[in-house]
Amino acid sequence: MLKFEFWSIVEAVANVIILFVLLRIFLFKPISKMMDDRTQAVQNDIDEAKKAREEAEELRAQYSDSISEAKEEAGRIITKAHDQAESERAAIIRRSQEEADEIVSAASKTIENERRRVLQQAQTQIADLAIEAASKVVGANLDDEKNRKLVDQFLAEEEVDEQ
Repeated sequence: MLKFEFWSIVEAVANVIILFVLLRIFLFKPISKMMDDRTQAVQNDIDEAKKAREEAEELRAQYSDSISEAKEEAGRIITKAHDQAESERAAIIRRSQEEADEIVSAASKTIENERRRVLQQAQTQIADLAIEAASKVVGANLDDEKNRKLVDQFLAEEEVDEQ
């Protein structure tokens, strides 16, 4: 059934060795080289991805810092604006108080001047009435100038006594 011939076996082994050498040269080396190149490309992609992730982490950290700084700056601006508004409010209140004091002072002066004018008019009218009454009582018309001086002097003395 099966016959084993020495030269057939040698030929088969030689053919297998030649086929193996040819496959190794023309198939295994290019495939191995292609696999190495592909492995290197994948490794490069992994390295680039790690580098990109690290850069993204840096950018995220910078972004977080920027946001923190912006929030702090906004807080300072708000505080400064609040302080300025408060000082402006205090200045407005102070100016309003000063204006109110000036108005009250001017009104007091006006009232005092009006009071003096009314008192002066009242004294003049009282003097006129006193002179007229005295002249009717005495029955003769006395010297108006002398009488007026006398009444004014009397009223001035009474005014000094009241104060």
